[in-house]
Amino acid sequence: MRMRIVATVIIGIWILLVARVYHLSINSNSYYEEIAEQNAIKSQFIAPTRGLVLDVKNRPMAVNRLGFAVAIKPHLSKKKELDEELMNLQNIFGNEVNATKIKKEYIKADSPYNQEFIDVIDFMDYDKMMPKFATLSLRENILIHPASKRHYPYNALASHVIGYVGRANQGDVESDLVAKLTNHIGRSGIERYYNEILQGKEGVRKIKVNALNEQVDQVSLTLPKSQDIKLSLDIELQQFVEEIFGNDAGAVVVMNAKTGAIVAAGSFPEYDLNPFVLGISQDKWNELIKSIDHPFTNKLVNGLYPPGSVVKMGVGLAFMDSGKMDKNDGFYCTGSFELGGRNFRCWNSNGHGFVNMQTAIMQSCDDYFYKGSLKIGIDAITPVLERLGFGQKSGIDLPNEFVGVAPGRAWKMQKYSQAWYQGETLITSIGQGNFLVTPIQIAKYTAMMATGKSPIPHFLYSIDNEVINFEPVEIFNEFEKKQLLYIQKAMFDVANSPRGTASRHFATTKVNVAAKTGTAQVVTISQTEKKRMREEDMKYLQRSHAWITAYAPYEDPEFVVSIIVEHGGHGGSAAGPKASKIFDKLLEMGYIDIKFQKTQKEVKQAQSQNQGDSEF
Repeated sequence: MRMRIVATVIIGIWILLVARVYHLSINSNSYYEEIAEQNAIKSQFIAPTRGLVLDVKNRPMAVNRLGFAVAIKPHLSKKKELDEELMNLQNIFGNEVNATKIKKEYIKADSPYNQEFIDVIDFMDYDKMMPKFATLSLRENILIHPASKRHYPYNALASHVIGYVGRANQGDVESDLVAKLTNHIGRSGIERYYNEILQGKEGVRKIKVNALNEQVDQVSLTLPKSQDIKLSLDIELQQFVEEIFGNDAGAVVVMNAKTGAIVAAGSFPEYDLNPFVLGISQDKWNELIKSIDHPFTNKLVNGLYPPGSVVKMGVGLAFMDSGKMDKNDGFYCTGSFELGGRNFRCWNSNGHGFVNMQTAIMQSCDDYFYKGSLKIGIDAITPVLERLGFGQKSGIDLPNEFVGVAPGRAWKMQKYSQAWYQGETLITSIGQGNFLVTPIQIAKYTAMMATGKSPIPHFLYSIDNEVINFEPVEIFNEFEKKQLLYIQKAMFDVANSPRGTASRHFATTKVNVAAKTGTAQVVTISQTEKKRMREEDMKYLQRSHAWITAYAPYEDPEFVVSIIVEHGGHGGSAAGPKASKIFDKLLEMGYIDIKFQKTQKEVKQAQSQNQGDSEF
């Protein structure tokens, strides 16, 4: 019996051994084969070169400068060799190298598990490196390899649109292989919005190595890929816009009214993009963020302003939509309107007399909109404003777009848990109070007024020469389209009628323009103040923001120009001349068809007739 048990155990052990041998040699063959292959074949990832950003006429706006990076052999942190190499680099390159700073970076990256050389100089210009190349390449602890650095040939021009590339942080490196390879990533503007396209796709080189980790053969090579993008911006027009904006703070949008393609746009003041590529100094950063003109804020999509009177076309459309008013209904303006013991002033203290929708827009009569808004109520106004893009994202291809505020009963209850008052309806109707918009929203809204369709504002023209189309959207019903005809005529009168608030500023413009001015208050006027202080007599930060938004040609709208001049005072006088010059430049450059150019006789006639009111 005992012999049987021993024999059974022995046989069982042999069976297990045979089964294990079979599993290891046959069943696990593919598994161990894969491990062996991984040990024998290594993948080396190749960083792609970042794609170019070009303007619509193929002029480079963001390029890559070629040069070299310098790396030091790992595991030298506790050896004198590290200090020797760092001092040698500083002696060779002088002020270009800070030995103390790069030593800290080296020690941080010098992990026991890292077998790769550690970059200590990310980029050195080709011309500066070449005289030193032979000397440095002979040092066994030094590795010199090709590198590129993002460069912006126009420095500050269109800085908020183009954006910049900056150093990748730990989170970027962990989530993005290309960022790990290049150590840079798009941080703002187009560079950030289209980062995935611009940074490209990494390449892979697979090599066979022996037990000593020495290369034996190259198994395969997949080259990195990158894509260039072309924008709808025109550098020549962009430079012109920057020139005429001068030292004013604010924003400009020049957009195709039908397609939404933006041919020029600026947030002012601008800032030089190039220092951000390798890191900006703390002093320069503090200077940017502490400036009262906020140069680091992209005012095109992040600047929130009360729209003032430029919103009156949309409010007028809401009046007609309500069914309680039509285009001929009007009110008598005496210069002020009393409600709840408070005086709501019209900008013209003498009053405008009887005004209907068309004349109220032309002369920017506040009293008409006070009384009209009280008649139809805020619940009939807010939905129309939201449909016109207020309180909504425009869809522009820039990161972190703000939505602003289209105030109403539901919004106030949700935000403040408070009831809505009639006085708030009045000030909302003239673009004041809690009403906040971005310049890009105003440009899109103006295009809707001009064409009857809602375009998607955008900068992208093509990716690797493949044109990208953005189709406008129908948002108006047939009734509203008929009302738009009257609104468009009123906007034409703003820029061309003798009583229009912008007529004196468009009198010499070479095409027929339709426009709306706006003066958005930033401080409350005391009820005890009988006569308002002149804007030019106020302190700078208390002056109103000056708006103008316009389109041309009136006969067949092609381009929208929307401008805000921060603390500019009067909408017409501060922003009107800038818009007038831009439309003439669009005609000169061929963006507006020459058939729409006025004759010299028409220009002279307009100049003699149109003196224009000055809107507050």
